Amino acid sequence: MRMAMAAVALSMTQLPVAALAQDTPPGLKDLVGARAGQAEGELGRRGYDLVRTETGDDRKWTYWFNATYGRCVSIATMDGRYNSIVETPVADCQDGGGAPADNRGAAPPASGARYAVDGQPVDLGLVCYGEGQHPSLANRDDWVWNSRTNRYDFGNRVELTSEAFDASVTMQLWDNGGRIRLPKSLVPPLHSGGNDGWWPLDNVVATPDQITASYRLNGLNKPRVVVDRRAGRISITGLSPYGFRGQCDLIDGEDHRRF
Repeated sequence: MRMAMAAVALSMTQLPVAALAQDTPPGLKDLVGARAGQAEGELGRRGYDLVRTETGDDRKWTYWFNATYGRCVSIATMDGRYNSIVETPVADCQDGGGAPADNRGAAPPASGARYAVDGQPVDLGLVCYGEGQHPSLANRDDWVWNSRTNRYDFGNRVELTSEAFDASVTMQLWDNGGRIRLPKSLVPPLHSGGNDGWWPLDNVVATPDQITASYRLNGLNKPRVVVDRRAGRISITGLSPYGFRGQCDLIDGEDHRRF
């Protein structure tokens, strides 16, 4: 069904495939590929206010805030047209004072696209499926040098190794923070806690291209999370061999709907 819809959209707008691959917020999909000058007026009619503009080598990004829905979007413009429109954390629209503080907790739209966790509005929800590795102990039958008898003895020994697994992680991001839900395979026996499988995210930084953060498993292992927003990929890297890589899907609502 998604492939069919993408094919129809491509034939109607003649847009590059890369532009159609972005996750565009509801109510804005028809503006992808539109001329920037004409689309700005339409954004205003739909309740969005321009917050700020950033310029790159081959494109520029504009940030727009919708006070009714408490939604921030980032729009990439190339060759005078909107190349992509993606929803981004509300904090991105607060730089420069664009997002009024009293509207950050505005009521969600009727579709229930926004929701709250312990009173904290969630700006972005992701579920990521992939594979990873974690430390493990393995029993091996092998020849082992015995210094007492000055010879090799055949026996069983335990050694540290790594174990591969398939799993999924869930992320929820909000203004200057967030949390991540880890599968049991990513939680070592010695850890610092977690709340019902959820771990708080620290040092959250969101840009139009990526999201970075970290979480604390224990005093030594503080894995780093990197989400490529354009490719939809996630990587988690901790003390070797701890790690995870996967592909992310956007989820919305308290029941974690993907669409």
